[in-house]
Amino acid sequence: MNKIVKSNWPALAFLIVLLLAALLLAVGTGAVKISAPEIIGILAKGDDSVNASIIIDIRLPRVLLAAVAGAGLAAVGGVMQAIFKNPLVDSYTLGMSSGAAIGAVISIITGLNVSILGIETTGVFAFLGAVLTLFFVYGLAYTRSRISINSLLLAGVAVSYFLASVISFLMMLNHEKIDHIVFWTMGSFSMATWNEFGISSIIILPSLAVLFFYTRELNMLVMGEDAARHLGVNTAALKNILLITSALIVGGVVSTGGTIAFLGLVAPHIIRLVIGSDNKRVIPYSALLGSILLVLSDTVGRILIQPAEIPVGVMTSIMGGPFFIFLLRRQKGK
Repeated sequence: MNKIVKSNWPALAFLIVLLLAALLLAVGTGAVKISAPEIIGILAKGDDSVNASIIIDIRLPRVLLAAVAGAGLAAVGGVMQAIFKNPLVDSYTLGMSSGAAIGAVISIITGLNVSILGIETTGVFAFLGAVLTLFFVYGLAYTRSRISINSLLLAGVAVSYFLASVISFLMMLNHEKIDHIVFWTMGSFSMATWNEFGISSIIILPSLAVLFFYTRELNMLVMGEDAARHLGVNTAALKNILLITSALIVGGVVSTGGTIAFLGLVAPHIIRLVIGSDNKRVIPYSALLGSILLVLSDTVGRILIQPAEIPVGVMTSIMGGPFFIFLLRRQKGK
C-alpha cells in the first residue's frame, strides 16, 4: 500500500475524496433531500428523527452495499483483463454474471431461498452458478494447450445469451415468482438491508484482499506464462486462485444485488488510461472507481423517474454499452 501511495498518491486521494462525496450525495438524495451537514451530524451524534431513520435504516445500507459491490465487480474486471490480456473481458462477457443469476433463479423457483445462520442459500446457488459457468466457458475456449481470446469472448457471449434464454423460459413457467426473478435479472439494491450488506462484505472484502495480494504475480503473468514460470510463479495455481476468488465476488454481488453488467469493463479501462497498466495500482484503483460509478448509477436510477426506479443493472448497461462498442472499435483499429 505504501508503494501505491508514493507512486500515485494524488490519483488515490482524488478517488477517495470522490467516493466520500458520492456516498454523501447518494445518502442525501431522494424523495426527502437531506443536507451533508445534517447527515454528518446524524451519523456522529445519533438521532431519533424521521430523517435519521431514512438515513440509517433505508439509504445507508443501500449505498454501502452498492459501494462494496461496485468495488468487487471492478476489481474482478481488472483481474480478468490482466489474466486474458484483453480489455474486452469481464465477469459479464465471460458469462459469470449470467451463471450467478441463473443459480439464484433456480434457488428462487425451487423454494430453496432460505436463510441458514443468516446466510441466504440464494447466494450459495449464485456462487456455484458463477464458478460452473466460468470453468465451462474456460473449457470451451481451451484448445491445444492454450486459450484463444476470440474463442473465450465468443463462448462467454454465447453462454450468456443461452442462460438469459433459460431464465426467460423459467420466468414463463413461474409467473407467481416473476417479480422476484426480474429483480435478479435487472439488478437492484432497492431491498438492501444491513444484514445483506454484512453478508456481502464478509464475502467480497476478504476476496478483494486476495486479489490485491496477488497483483505482483499478476504483473508477471501479464508478461507471459513462460516468463512468469521462470520467475517462480505457479501460473496454473495462480489463475485458479484468481478465477475462483473472482467467481466468489461475482456470486456475492449477484446474491444481493442481481446481475450488474459492464462495470468491470469500464472502470479498469479508465484507470489504465489515466495511470498505466501496473496491476498493483490498477486493481485497487479500479475498485475505488467501481464503487463511485455504481453508487452514482444507483442514485441516478432512483431519482430519474421518481417515484419509480430504474434498476441499477439497466443504468450500468446504458453506461457500459456504448463504452464496450468504443473498446471494440479501438481493438479493431489495432
